[in-house]
Amino acid sequence: MASPARRKGNRAEVEAAALLASLTGWPVRRRLQEGRADDTGDLEGVPYTCVQVTAVENLVAALSVKLPALKAQQARAGAPFGVVLVRRRGGRFIAAMDMDQLVAMLRAAVSDCIHHPWDEATAP
Repeated sequence: MASPARRKGNRAEVEAAALLASLTGWPVRRRLQEGRADDTGDLEGVPYTCVQVTAVENLVAALSVKLPALKAQQARAGAPFGVVLVRRRGGRFIAAMDMDQLVAMLRAAVSDCIHHPWDEATAP
């Protein structure tokens, strides 16, 4: 039987997957590989992104453990981006990543937007 903390974490992973799926339309689901040496993140279905989920009350403590773990998981997954989703009391999630991850994601988004077909459709 799983500990209360593990059950809480599992629930947070399921909730985060459902939330991301509903907001994006992607088939996001919980990856069942907890505790494995070859862990590649808690969720699958988010393109190019390794996602780690936690439900720890202390945000600083959660990020001090989860951000370094995310880097290792991201490397194993071969994902260019990584994010930690922290479930707060009441069900609200906060997304956190290192600055280099944010900059890489922003650069990719801007690069995609510069060459995106909708620019041509709205051009004068």
